[in-house]
Amino acid sequence: MKITNITKLSCLLALSLFISCQSKHTTETVMKPNDPHSYAQPGIARVKHLHWKASVDFDKKMITAVATWTIEANADADLITFDIKGLAIEKVTLNKTIATEYRLSEYDSIFGQALAILLKPGTTEVSISYHTNPDAEALQWLSPQQTAGKKYPFLFTQSQAILARSWVPCQDSPGVRFTYDAEVTVPKDLLALMSASNPQSKNDTGIYTFEMKQPIPSYLLALSVGDLSFKPISSRCGIYAEPSLVDTSAWEFADLEKMIAGAEELYGKYQWDRYDVLVLPPSFPFGGMENPRLTFATPTILAGDRSLTSLIAHELAHSWSGNLVTNATWDDFWLNEGFTVYFETRIMEKLYGKDYAEMLASLNLQGLHEEIKSLTEAGNSADTKLKLHLEGRSPDDGVTEIAYNKGYYFLRTIEEQNGRDKFDQFIKDYFTENAFKVMTTEEFIPFIKNYYQQKFNIALSDTLFNDWIYTEGLPSYCPAPVSDRFKKVDETLTQWKAGTAIPPSSIATWSTHEWLHFLKNLPDTLDQKQIAAIDDLGKFTASGNSEIITAWGVIAIRNQYKKMYPKIETFLINTGRRKFLMPLYSELIKTPEGKKLALDIYSKARPNYHFVAISSLDKLLK
Repeated sequence: MKITNITKLSCLLALSLFISCQSKHTTETVMKPNDPHSYAQPGIARVKHLHWKASVDFDKKMITAVATWTIEANADADLITFDIKGLAIEKVTLNKTIATEYRLSEYDSIFGQALAILLKPGTTEVSISYHTNPDAEALQWLSPQQTAGKKYPFLFTQSQAILARSWVPCQDSPGVRFTYDAEVTVPKDLLALMSASNPQSKNDTGIYTFEMKQPIPSYLLALSVGDLSFKPISSRCGIYAEPSLVDTSAWEFADLEKMIAGAEELYGKYQWDRYDVLVLPPSFPFGGMENPRLTFATPTILAGDRSLTSLIAHELAHSWSGNLVTNATWDDFWLNEGFTVYFETRIMEKLYGKDYAEMLASLNLQGLHEEIKSLTEAGNSADTKLKLHLEGRSPDDGVTEIAYNKGYYFLRTIEEQNGRDKFDQFIKDYFTENAFKVMTTEEFIPFIKNYYQQKFNIALSDTLFNDWIYTEGLPSYCPAPVSDRFKKVDETLTQWKAGTAIPPSSIATWSTHEWLHFLKNLPDTLDQKQIAAIDDLGKFTASGNSEIITAWGVIAIRNQYKKMYPKIETFLINTGRRKFLMPLYSELIKTPEGKKLALDIYSKARPNYHFVAISSLDKLLK
């Protein structure tokens, strides 16, 4: 690098030294950023709009791109800092034509590197030419054999929480919002989609353009490329999937427009224009990802009976909680997910009734108790607080039932203690007043306290917030959901435990949720005759329902019911959703024989998993 300006280079070196220290997570520097998971200094220079021109190469497993950022900088700002991880930077220019200097910090295995770029007076644009690494953590490159059609390759991204930096140089913090447009070139047989305005069919050129007018954080950047078809549900929503799955998917999500309309009735207008769903291949590591305008969804919710579509209600709810009002840092993750589970539950209640929603809430509470127990036994009881402290750790460590379901039950407590009508009014105004803004836990507490005091003359106690947000575990006064349908399941289970045969007529109309409640409340230990009888009753080993397979698989492993083992192996090899992988592998490794089987299966399955799943499983199976 040629030195041309000693003063500015000194600033660049100073920041480079600061960044290197930050990657070791010291807290001594006065320049410590607000977000412990980003090197960016948006208070000095901030991105506002991204123009992204990219080409996707499946043979090289590489995206070659130019990211042109429109920026705003302080008058005396000499630098702008981006987050990158594994990107090969080829060239950086200012205002399209002016060459400039840049520096990379020391590499950190979790956070990647800071890219510090030297600015000049009057800089309004920064263009970064680069290409991705074939092992970029956000990118999942699938061979034709890993798709439903078996003919074409497939690519999808997963940017949350801090993986956007592995495919786009960005200020990778949920506290930084920007708009974007893009031009993406892909093989002509394939369709490209983004979290933006999207085409609904392939063109002859393989060049697709996109626009996202509403400002989003980097974790909501998304791209998918594959052999995809589209089927509308209504004038503003529809389904993308591989051709062989599009009709099945559209049938499963037939209530999508009703969900949107129901959500709007509850908490205000949908502000993202369209709402479409893309059903991905099974290696997708999550149930869904709430990318604006284009939710990514796992095929594991294609149960054939619309029983698992609460996941779509959850991702839709994110269009308000998370996408519209966003956690400022990942330490405040519960503000995204607790509100979303609450909203999701209300959508499901509106569409399918109170008892249906209470079944979902009851299952969530069971999962929450299991998570608290697991975290506590692992020595991570501090992670059972809603307010997290993840500095120096991957934000994925906070993706647990705590943020989702402890957050939900905290909000439900406020609703039940003071009235649903008041809480509905609060949430609607909360979304309206904070739209396209970020929120911290410390800002949220006075916001809701002032709201209830001024609107309803109700004083929410400090004890309430301390019990739920800053204290480990669950308060003793956590709400208890009541489901009449689950009561009947409990009665059936009591009869079975007493030795009474279960008549087929009493279980003929049970939904997936009732069966899950039944399975989760079976005794820990079953003899081979009992477990075979239960399998015969529910036909669990033959099930194609991923939730059932996982719950039954854990029971089968615990009780050495080897008839289920081939199904478990096939499921683990062909399913990438972390929610299902972790409990099955965790149960397997509890015995020497099981651990040997787990490692054998993992050696076959690992190439099918996304980085998000691999990073968790590598730790578990080490």
